[in-house]
Amino acid sequence: MKKELFDHCQNYCKERLERIRGEIKKISDSLSSETKSTAGDKHETGRAMLQLEREKLGKQLLQVEKMQSVLDRIPLDKSTGHIALGSLVSTNKANYYISISAGKFKIGSIDVFCISSVSPIGQLLLGKGIGDEIAFNGQRFDIINVE
Repeated sequence: MKKELFDHCQNYCKERLERIRGEIKKISDSLSSETKSTAGDKHETGRAMLQLEREKLGKQLLQVEKMQSVLDRIPLDKSTGHIALGSLVSTNKANYYISISAGKFKIGSIDVFCISSVSPIGQLLLGKGIGDEIAFNGQRFDIINVE
């Protein structure tokens, strides 16, 4: 199950990376193909908007590269008794895969939330083990299993 979750996170990064690179290419193509019009100011405003959009996409690209570097650090064949990066955690409320924030993934009838270790609940879970509990948003989470 951990391999499927890891693959889901890898695909999530890959799809985001492809989408962002595609958008950056479209903007670059627009910037290079745009010719100077007689409307001067309108042309410059359009170029400035495209530049701002490209900068925003550049920041998103950096975020995806950081997510990928987190995935590169996840040990696939190692399981410890405590929650760490790459752990699959079952609680009485939900299941969590400590990796990157990649949303909910359904394996059969089981929902698993892929969360970052720096997310609020991720930080609470790190270092805990089976039988421990955490309190989050006024609820108690009992840790049932750690893989």
